[in-house]
Amino acid sequence: MDFLGRYASKQQRTVVGLMSGTSADGIDAALARVSGSGQDLEASLVAFRTTPYEAAVRKEILSLLEPGSLAVDVCRMNFEIGRLFAEAALDLAHRCGLRPENVDLIASHGQTVCHLPPTGPLDDLSSGATLQIGEPAVIADLTGVPVVADFRPQDMAAGGQGAPLVAYADYALFRHPEKTRAVQNIGGIANVTLIPAGGSTEEVVAFDTGPGNMVIDALVTAMTRGKKTFDEDGALSALGRVDDRLLSWLMSHEYLSRPPPKSTGREEFGAEFVGELLAKAQAEDVSAEDLLTTAAAYTAASIACSYKDFLLLEHKIDEVILGGGGSYNATLRRMIEERLPGMPIFLHEDFGIPGGAKEALAFAILGNETMLGRPANVPGATGARRAVVLGKIVPPTP
Repeated sequence: MDFLGRYASKQQRTVVGLMSGTSADGIDAALARVSGSGQDLEASLVAFRTTPYEAAVRKEILSLLEPGSLAVDVCRMNFEIGRLFAEAALDLAHRCGLRPENVDLIASHGQTVCHLPPTGPLDDLSSGATLQIGEPAVIADLTGVPVVADFRPQDMAAGGQGAPLVAYADYALFRHPEKTRAVQNIGGIANVTLIPAGGSTEEVVAFDTGPGNMVIDALVTAMTRGKKTFDEDGALSALGRVDDRLLSWLMSHEYLSRPPPKSTGREEFGAEFVGELLAKAQAEDVSAEDLLTTAAAYTAASIACSYKDFLLLEHKIDEVILGGGGSYNATLRRMIEERLPGMPIFLHEDFGIPGGAKEALAFAILGNETMLGRPANVPGATGARRAVVLGKIVPPTP
């Protein structure tokens, strides 16, 4: 395929990374300049933009996550999300003064509608499955740009969790010869990548710590009857007090004590979980304000406990780097700082990367490795038996 040779021959490539997270609130698009590969890989962010989903589209996506959703709806939305992803990529390129032919690659994570990590033996592929929509053939046809998409399945075929996949990019962006860093993303689900000082990718540890913004967002949506869908700046979760009984009940969730490698999603912390939480709060006469503050404390406490139970026993963490939408929640950030005393906490912005841009940038990096035929999963993070080349390549339209 000539386009693969042309891509590999370039010293620097222009790549658009596309991502929509478990909160399903919009499409993150990051335009990056990427050079090299593996240990020599370098990536710099040129521009970033989030395109919110229209309310009707988001409602349809969220309906796909519920038990009993129809295959016909998943099929139709697969193509619709592909169209929206293509528009987001073209819009970002245009804003940067680029024509489609100036873009070397689009790397799309897509929109996850179901993620079922394996729970059985590593060689039992029937124990896990995953599905991301946003048809890459539609993206390639509408843009005329090669597309890499569907990153999770190959890792799961090799016995892995299919997540977290950003560990490879975290290593490329944040490794340090003398400092051990924990890169903590707080999206709908929260995940951490521990990068030992001077270590290799084989020494990286990464896993989902539990809920990030997912529970908070759902409560805000319910409490405001849909007028708000997230807690901007943490203003609402600052109004109440933590209910210790309710927090203790939340912290008893089985996922938190499960050892890595592990990953999670709406299947464990989605609508059913939030329904149980609302019923529990009502039974114990917990006010709406206290419930929301306790939900924020739950995210912070689950992150801190993950560090204490699975990271700090073997590593001294020199710096924590927060990213994702939750890093802008001042109440949540304060709660994390209180629960990780003595650890300097930074934001992605301190390293020149907008917090919301990191995951889209990460998929630009992963797509680059796929085009060059390089493995980009981190078996120590996902539990895969071996390193594998991720994703599927869709050629550009002739």
